[in-house]
Amino acid sequence: RAVAMSVSHSSRLNKLVREQYMRLPQDGRVQVTYVWIDGSGEGVRCKSRTLDKEPKSIEDVPEWNFDGSSTAQAEGSNSDMFLVPVCMFRDPFCLDPNKLVLCEVLKYNRKPAETNLRHTCKKVMDLVKDSHPWFGMEQEYTLLGINGHPYGWPDNGFPGPQGPYYCGVGADKVYGRDIVESHYKACLYAGVKICGTNAEVMPSQWEFQVGPCEGIEMGDHLWMARFILHRVCEDFGVVATLDPKPMTGNWNGAGCHTNYSTEEMRREGGLKHIEAAIEKLSKRHDYHICVYDPRGGRDNSRRLTGHHETSNIFEFSAGVANRGASIRIPRQVGQDGYGYFEDRRPAANCDPYAVTEAIMRTTVLNETG
Repeated sequence: RAVAMSVSHSSRLNKLVREQYMRLPQDGRVQVTYVWIDGSGEGVRCKSRTLDKEPKSIEDVPEWNFDGSSTAQAEGSNSDMFLVPVCMFRDPFCLDPNKLVLCEVLKYNRKPAETNLRHTCKKVMDLVKDSHPWFGMEQEYTLLGINGHPYGWPDNGFPGPQGPYYCGVGADKVYGRDIVESHYKACLYAGVKICGTNAEVMPSQWEFQVGPCEGIEMGDHLWMARFILHRVCEDFGVVATLDPKPMTGNWNGAGCHTNYSTEEMRREGGLKHIEAAIEKLSKRHDYHICVYDPRGGRDNSRRLTGHHETSNIFEFSAGVANRGASIRIPRQVGQDGYGYFEDRRPAANCDPYAVTEAIMRTTVLNETG
């Protein structure tokens, strides 16, 4: 009974009835779902329209608009915002030939909306394209019941202490694997560059990884993976939160660890370029903390305590195989002398455009201050 109470009403609708309609032919017409980031900088919104034929490239998808006053992006007196398609995926919910399309948001004057951080990220990635920056981001999230309580946790009280849950197997150790595996398959179908998943240290907390992606592709693919996650959770009647510290106390927080390399870091002798980049990052810690969550570091201050596999938010540190450091060099990279490093500071609810842009500004464009 407790589990039934924690899922949404709509998830209990008869899905077999829905399947009857989903199988109906479309007569060559195509449903395109436009996806965008709202005024919170964290939430995603979507709406759909019909095109007369299947778009073969992003150029075939027309611009559209929406009411920005309902997404905290405009005033009611001047509320139309533009949706500019930037990246297209297959639709794992309505199936081929239907599409999911990620969009940038522009204001009435065609300037980027405040939470459109892709716009400047794209400019920076164009500047540094000869470095061939590769990213892989590890998105941690927590499953909640519709009541806001972690999914599968006892109604009154807590599960046993952390230890058996990380990469765990068994009904007493993992909660919600159906959601995780459905999300994984949906991302593969969509063409999102998802590369793995695992149960995390806190029960009902999970992680998926996206990458390797080059340049702007990192933000595009992570945002679409997040949209698909929220949409899958909706079908199951639960909520995925990206809150960096959903449970206070002796529980791990949620981050979005960012793995990064340039072409010269990946070549023989690349370790010296990795160390040079880390040295630059060490001089700009405050700037990075500011852009690594949507609230200028306030969200991350609940997570980066120096405990629970985190560094302290006020100190910069780096080390080989050290999960309590700001920057971790994997042991294999230390042995090989080339590869990549991991920035462990970004919060689970970071904007990947902001994170990847900041890393490029500091390590390749040599910005300071």
